[in-house]
Formats: sequence, structure tokens, C-alpha cells
Amino acid sequence: MTRIKQLSKNLINQIAAGEVIERPASVVKELTENSIDAGASKISIEITNDCRDIRVADNGSGIHPDDIMLAFSKHATSKIQNDEDLFNIHTLGFRGEALASIISISKLTCTTRIKDFETGTKVKCENSEVKRSETGCAVGTIMEVKDLFYNIPVRLKFLRNSNTEFSYIQEVIQSLAIINTNVAFELKRNGKTVLKTTGQGDLSQTLKEIYSFDVVENLKPVLKTDAISHLKITGMVSKPDYTRSSKKNYHLYINSRSVKCPILQKAVDTVYKTLVANNKYPFVVLNLELLPQDVDVNVHPAKKEVRYRNTNQIFNFVRTAVEAGLANYVEQHIQQSSGDINHNNNVVELQPVSRKDLQIDSNDDTMYVSDVLMQKIQDEFAYQKPDIVEQKTIIQSTAVNEYEQEENIIGQYKNTYILIDREEGLEVIDQHIAEERYIYEKLKSEKQTASQILFVSDVVTLSSVDMAIVKENMLKFEKFGFGIEILNENELIFRKIPTMIAKVNPKEILADILENIEGDIDRLEEKILITTSCKASVKAGQKLSLWQMQEIVEKWRNTKMPYTCPHGRPISHIIPHKEIASFFQRQG
Repeated sequence: MTRIKQLSKNLINQIAAGEVIERPASVVKELTENSIDAGASKISIEITNDCRDIRVADNGSGIHPDDIMLAFSKHATSKIQNDEDLFNIHTLGFRGEALASIISISKLTCTTRIKDFETGTKVKCENSEVKRSETGCAVGTIMEVKDLFYNIPVRLKFLRNSNTEFSYIQEVIQSLAIINTNVAFELKRNGKTVLKTTGQGDLSQTLKEIYSFDVVENLKPVLKTDAISHLKITGMVSKPDYTRSSKKNYHLYINSRSVKCPILQKAVDTVYKTLVANNKYPFVVLNLELLPQDVDVNVHPAKKEVRYRNTNQIFNFVRTAVEAGLANYVEQHIQQSSGDINHNNNVVELQPVSRKDLQIDSNDDTMYVSDVLMQKIQDEFAYQKPDIVEQKTIIQSTAVNEYEQEENIIGQYKNTYILIDREEGLEVIDQHIAEERYIYEKLKSEKQTASQILFVSDVVTLSSVDMAIVKENMLKFEKFGFGIEILNENELIFRKIPTMIAKVNPKEILADILENIEGDIDRLEEKILITTSCKASVKAGQKLSLWQMQEIVEKWRNTKMPYTCPHGRPISHIIPHKEIASFFQRQG
């Protein structure tokens, strides 16, 4: 048996680098996050040599010359000092692993200077060996990485082509730029600028610079605070009729740290599940702020995974915030403080969510906080915080209705689409799915749906599997107005059905509900809702009078989510006047 011996410092760092530095994008992420932690307002990233040469320059605070040698050693950091600090993280980096890992797998030169010194310091690192010298330079830090993975040929073989690797780098910088809107980023590849932000401190402006004006035009703001639980969420989410084909544009952050969080993703998906079509996803930018001790970011060296102290509460908070943003609900408050505070002293109502729906372990199945209790806690909290002087603190949820005046309806097209003359253009509305959205929300808000008794009903024959589903969910059918009587193991009849679909064959409705479950029994109630609202809505091809069209449009305008039907199809489309005029070669 081979004798045990101590590994070399460089080999130890190379092993550790496998967890921290997966590819060139990992180097860019670690170095750029260090620049942000150093308070930089400008960061320039240059990529050459098939993404194996990386230069990150910033105007941050720089590294003190007495600390420069220590900065490249293992587990050396200025960001935490003791055990308690590990659970009170306020910076992006804190583990002290990145620089030691990088210098073990590349040739790195660091040039840095702090404002208290007239000259700077240059260090050259190779094979974990560090050499330093004095040099002239501006305040800030320049990190130059050369020949990444030059001494680990196996890792080189696993890298993708340079275009793919650069796309990962671009995603990293986009993600950092979106949350750090007060920092000006510039990303260059082989001397050509690929991405540039101006650092104006405005999320909308940053998104315009990274993506396009079109993206921002289709986003809704999200803002919700809960001072009692020290929670705040800000950001923007896209309208349900503006979607992408993947979750690539889910930009999720915890205390301004980019994370891959299934809790946040689940909360967003839950809101959009009846608003977008299958395999379509929204554009999302959300930053959840909470006390550092309520979240553990030290789960993995890459710091992308997190754990929460109260998972169920986080899910509820994010879900209701996104719902409110899409429904045009605006949180308004006026508050003055004599000192710095992290969260607005507002109170919000938390909705219950079951552990089964979330599929995450929790000590409590649901969480309810009454308005009265929340007010008492708020008063007590305010009393304990004398430095906060409140003029007025409220949450005012007011749906913004832009269509108070009567619609200027032109008529119908193909007895299916309602045409409306709008100031910005010609609006085309699908009459069936506009009414379907209204009925769906109406049914969902009602505790009990009005029913009509059936004196005669066809006998419905079901498979044993479908019959089992019906038997187990009789209360759900009853809630939405269906009265079912089981005759035997495979047959049933309807004793009553919802009044609004009295003319529809209940056998057809039940078949549609069961056919669309697709094995997802937990969503049966949703399927009943969707199918009922679909069957109760005016049909495509049905001629309508002017007042009928007016009523459909008015009811649809006042829904919470007037973007898509419960199946995810868009309800309306506006053809701009300029586009019509341009076709006919008019000035407008």
C-alpha cells in the first residue's frame, strides 16, 4: 500500500479549483464580484484567446500593499472575520477561495492601488507562487488572467467552443449588470464591445441597454414589503402575452446575489401557470431582500444555492408580490427615517400555501396572518423603533383602470373578433377568450357556483381510473356547481350543473376535464375551472349585438389578468395607426 503524504500547495489549490472554477465564466464571475465588493462604479471585462485570457479592470478601492500577498493565499478574505459573520453575509464573496484557485490554474498578474498611496503594487502569480513589485497605476484593480487551464489539459478538453464559452461569460455579466444598476459595465471580446451599460441606477434603463426597448415596454413593476418579517421584493415581470421559450430569462436574486432557487422559480411558475401557454415562460427580474441570518448562502462553493429559515413564508411572499404586479396593484407609502433602515415599515397579508403544492418540507402545512394581528405587531414594531418617524404608512392596492369611458367599437370580424378604435391603433379582441378570462376569474373568486338542477341526465360511462378520480374529488366538483351521483363502479349521472353552462352537455364537460388532467391529479380543480369557463363563454363565429360586445369588453377590461386566457392564449392585439398608415403610404 502506498504511504500517506502531504499534497503540495499547488495541487491542493487545483483540486479546490474544480469546485470554484468550472469554466472561463467562473473566473469572470469571481473577479467581477470582487470588483463590485470593492465599491467599483466602472468595471471593464476583456476576453481574448478563445476565452482563456481574461482582463477585469475596475475603479474600486484597490488592495492594500500589506495585504496583497495574503490575498492570493487559501481562505484569506477581508469580508468575514469570525464564526458569526458567516451568517451575516453582506458581500458577494466571502469564502476566500477564488484567487487561490485561479492562480493555481492560470498565469495571473494583478495591478492595484489604494487612494492613500501614490504608487501601486504589481504581483505576478504562477503555479500558486506570488512575486510582487512596485508600479505606477490608477486607483483600483486590474486582474489579468492568461492561459487559463494551461497546466490542466484534461479540463481544456471539456471546454466547449469559444462562442459557447463566451455566451456563458455574457450571461454572467448580464446578470451582474441587471442587479448592480449603479455600476457601468463594459464587456469586450477581441477588442469589440459586446455589452455596455451606463450605470445610471435605473433598472429599466439597464434592461434597455442589455436587451431592448421592446422588452421594457412589456414589463410590469413588482414591489412588496413586510417590515415585520423584514422582507422586501423589487423587480419587474413580463406581461403574460410576452413570453420566452425557456427559463433562461429568470433573473432571480437574494440580497442582490444571483441564485438558482427552486422556491422563487416555483412561486413565479405558480402565478403564470394559467396565464401562459405550455412551454412558454415569462421574463423575470426579482430581488428578494431579507435578513442575512434568515438565509444560508454557504451551501456550495459556487454560492448559487441557498436555504431559507422559513421556506413557506418566502414562497407566499414572492407569489403574492408577482400576482399584485401583474394585476396593476401599486404599493404606496410615505416614510421618513432619521437613520438607515433596510426595509419599509409596511404590512402585507400572507396567503396560505400547502406543503403538498410546494413539494417542500415544512413544519407547518399553511401560514395565515390576520390583518388585526399584523396591525398589532406593526404597532409594537414601530414602538420599538423610535428612530423611524412615520408620516403615513399604508399599503394601497388599487387596480389601475385605463378604460373608464365607453369603448369605441367598430364591429365584428368573422363573427369572432371585436374591433375597437383606440387612440394608439386598431385593437382586435378575441370575443371567446376575453369572456373566458372574465368567467374564469369570477368562478375562482366565488365560494360556491350557482347551479341548475337536471331532471334528465345521460348516463356517463367512465374507466375505473377516471371514476376513481371523480369519487376522490366530489367536493371539488360540488364547489364549482356540479352535482354527481355514482350509479355503480363505472357509471354516473349529473343531478345539477353550473347555471352558466346549462345548455352544454355535462358528459362533454366531464370528458374534457378528465382528458386534460394528463396525470396531474393535483390540478383537477384548475381543470374544472378552465373547462367550465371555456364552455360558458361566447363561441367563435357567434354574431353579437353592439351591447353584447360592449359588455364582454367591459367585463374583460376589469379582470385582474387581462392578458391571456386560462390556456395562455393572448386575448387582444393592437395594430398601430402608424403601421396601417405606412402600408397605405400615408404620413400617419
